[in-house]
Amino acid sequence: MGIIRLTTPTEEYLDQVWDYRQECLDADSHMDGCGPLRRFESPAEWLVYVISCMNPATLPEGKVQATLFLAVRESDNKVVAMIQVRHYFNEYLEKYAGNIGYSTRPSERRKGYATEMLRLTLPFCREIGLDKVLIACEPDNTASRRTILANGGKYECTVHEPGADIDLERYWIVL
Repeated sequence: MGIIRLTTPTEEYLDQVWDYRQECLDADSHMDGCGPLRRFESPAEWLVYVISCMNPATLPEGKVQATLFLAVRESDNKVVAMIQVRHYFNEYLEKYAGNIGYSTRPSERRKGYATEMLRLTLPFCREIGLDKVLIACEPDNTASRRTILANGGKYECTVHEPGADIDLERYWIVL
């Protein structure tokens, strides 16, 4: 694993974000922590949306303030993963999705990036006033579970999310 740094999305990384999206689509993979990247037709529109979610003054109706970070490998400036921190809960996030969502591009998995990215994100969570964070993963996602546990996650319970018809394990990390 190379050294990574977290950065908020900028135009500089839009081509890489779009490549990330395509790689996930080709692999039929989740894009958790990417905001609604799957639904956008252009990277520029996605960037406008992500930036609007970071600022309470421009927050889209019905959304919560959220900060998205790209995990960029230092050696080649490549976007290897993404993570999103939701600053507070709405009803859905409190029951199911939690404060943090993340994903790693399929070609960069099993290299420790998600674990390191989550570790690097936790100080930001403290800075915005959180004293603990909720993270959820599907029961068969052993890689995500290992990432959460490696960062101090404590299992709370498993819930069923009826909209997607999936079970989700809920973990808390005390900051």
